Amino acid sequence: LLESIKDNRVKIHFQEINQGKGAALRAGFHQAAGDLVLIQDADLEYDPSEYGALIKPILDGRADVVYGSRFLGGPHRVLFFWHYLGNRFLTLLSNIVTNLNLTDMETCYKAFRREVLNGLQLRCDRFGFEPEFTAKVAKRKYRIYEVPISYSGRDYAEGKKIGWKDGVAALWYILKFRLVD
Repeated sequence: LLESIKDNRVKIHFQEINQGKGAALRAGFHQAAGDLVLIQDADLEYDPSEYGALIKPILDGRADVVYGSRFLGGPHRVLFFWHYLGNRFLTLLSNIVTNLNLTDMETCYKAFRREVLNGLQLRCDRFGFEPEFTAKVAKRKYRIYEVPISYSGRDYAEGKKIGWKDGVAALWYILKFRLVD
C-alpha cells in the first residue's frame, strides 16, 4: 500500500528490526523536515481527517504542542474498562508530577512545532515515549493545548498490542522522568 503513494512529499522509511514505537518515532523525527510534526499511528485508530483540528492551535499561535484527547467528547468506540481506568490513572499521575491538567497523556495523536524536538533528548523505545515526551515538554514550559478527537480503538482480536506490562512501564517512566531528564 505505501509503495503505491506517488507523492514526492511523502517519504517512507522502514525499520529493519522492530525496536518499538519510541524508536520508530525517533527515526521519523530525524527525517522530518517541515515546520510541524504530527504523530499518526499506522493502525488508524485515530482519524487523519482530524489533522486540521489538531494543528489549528499551533497555526493560530496559541500552542507549541497539541494533544488529541479521546476524553473531551469526540465519538469513540467503547472498549475496555481497565484500559480506560489505567489511562486515567497514568494521566492523573503524570499531571501530578508535571503540574499539567491533561485528560489523555497516553494519546498517540500529538502535533508540535519542529523546534520542540530540538530541545528534547528522547530515549524510550516502546510505549514509554508518551510519558517521556509529556514530562520533557512540561519541564521546558512549552505551551500545551488539548483538542477533542474521535477514536476507533481496536480489540485484541483486531491486533491491539498494548497490555498491563506497558502500563507498569509507563508508571515507571512517569516517576523516572520526574527525577531525571
